[in-house]
Amino acid sequence: MNYTLNAKKSLILFLTDETIWLDNNLTERSLRGAVIGRKNHYGSKSVRGTKVAAIFYSLVETAKHIGVNPTDYLKEAARRAIANPGRAFLPHEMLI
Repeated sequence: MNYTLNAKKSLILFLTDETIWLDNNLTERSLRGAVIGRKNHYGSKSVRGTKVAAIFYSLVETAKHIGVNPTDYLKEAARRAIANPGRAFLPHEMLI
């Protein structure tokens, strides 16, 4: 009870600030793909392949989160990777 009373100001902040969401459903849903992918990779014989898949999940979910079309991002990232090997192109750079 003391914890709740001490945290009251933070717990009710969403009532006065409309930029704070009441729930975290968007975050929970964005993690779903990675969890399903992790389950799919249990049988993988390649640690490297699993790591690459995790990187792609992160990039795609980041693109979605910031409003960038993941397909357009991946196409542009592939094009730039061919033109500039070794240089990473991140989703937020689509906004620049």
